[in-house]
Amino acid sequence: MLETKKLTKNFKGVQAVSDLDLNVRAGEIVGIIGPNGAGKTTVFNLITGYLQPTKGEVIFNGKDITGQKPHIIAQYGVVRTFQLDRIFHNFSVIHNVVTASHLYARIGLWEAAFDTSGYRKKNRNTGEYAGNILKLIRLDDKKDEIARNLSHGHQKLLGIAIALAANPKVLLLDEPLGGMNPAEVDRTLEIIGEIRKQGTTILLVEHNMQAVMKICDRIVVLNFGIEISRGLPEEVQRDKEVIQAYLGTKKDYT
Repeated sequence: MLETKKLTKNFKGVQAVSDLDLNVRAGEIVGIIGPNGAGKTTVFNLITGYLQPTKGEVIFNGKDITGQKPHIIAQYGVVRTFQLDRIFHNFSVIHNVVTASHLYARIGLWEAAFDTSGYRKKNRNTGEYAGNILKLIRLDDKKDEIARNLSHGHQKLLGIAIALAANPKVLLLDEPLGGMNPAEVDRTLEIIGEIRKQGTTILLVEHNMQAVMKICDRIVVLNFGIEISRGLPEEVQRDKEVIQAYLGTKKDYT
């Protein structure tokens, strides 16, 4: 469904990502792990158009989307979250998701300006759509709260809801568990599993190794922008190069 071919990014002579061949099949949860500076977020930025690759290709459903603008790539169905919350802090929770639903609603300027019947219908549909997302993310009981008043964990979930509002086929989650306590981590893992059951394919960057090993079907490991391992979680855990570069000892993550 999503693949990269020889994807490479150089920053002033420093290779942040080198010849990465990544493939994600429909319905999978694939994890990208590695130490700080390994190039994980750079990969996300290259796939979603926030950075232009030095060389290589990004292919989505057989279509070359390399270097296209982020909003165009999102319209194709490839949508990402960010490590730092990208939410409207002064909006209510439901208003955040409704605002982010413009890709789904396709509301035109003419319709909005003249308050046409079509605009009112789309507005109602968008409200229902946003409400369903909040139920999936388990924030429906907080839909009228101002976003800045939410806990850190709930703000992270709202960031996922905003990404889901674009109706993604592939959802790229950039450290969705960062800063969460164990109970919040468990709840978020359940929600990610439910998102997959709804038909969304997931590519995940995360530092919580126990969570990655628990939820991912396959894992790709980067170190200094170079892939050093890939495979099933149990295979990656046993890889001596991975253990040396990042994981520590196997017993820490089983």
